[in-house]
Amino acid sequence: MSPSPKSEAQDLADVERVMAGDVQGFEGIVSRWQAPLINMAWRYCRDRSRAEELAQEAFIRAWRGLAKWRRESSFSTWLYALAANVFRSDLKRFPTVSVPLDAAPEPSHPAAQHNALAAQQSADSVRRAVMALPLRYREPVVLFYFHEMDVAAAAQTMGLPEGTLKARLSRARALLRRRFPHLEAEHAAMEFAGREASR
Repeated sequence: MSPSPKSEAQDLADVERVMAGDVQGFEGIVSRWQAPLINMAWRYCRDRSRAEELAQEAFIRAWRGLAKWRRESSFSTWLYALAANVFRSDLKRFPTVSVPLDAAPEPSHPAAQHNALAAQQSADSVRRAVMALPLRYREPVVLFYFHEMDVAAAAQTMGLPEGTLKARLSRARALLRRRFPHLEAEHAAMEFAGREASR
């Protein structure tokens, strides 16, 4: 999710405190970004306990590498990129058990009187399908739809050219459309899933 100007100012102030020797400044960073990083980690590993450990490891890496933030981008973009590298490395060492995309249930067509429930069920199905995507396609979808990053921020987080990220998003959408040929408003469902997951 994109940081607010207030959050960016707080991040900068806390980084300045840490760099000046006040280690308590890092507590503000952790309090602001702990929940988003755990949420992001969960979308990589789908295990709450492991997600918490991965987020903690990301904060340790951030603490050690704080001086490397060149301030060419927002602190949150730098932190997300660092965290994504931690999560990716961990998945390579200890892969999660992936559910085949074909195993994700297709949403049923909603009855008019049950639109809210049907939308939630549809979003849940799309979310499960996204988690079943190969990591190279899942990660752009997670960052773009669930964390509401724009293409530039998501590409920077993944260390990819914007064109490559757009291509992966397009491929991910194609895979989802192929799995869900009757799913209406796929983009809206993914955005709804992202909003629900961030609550």
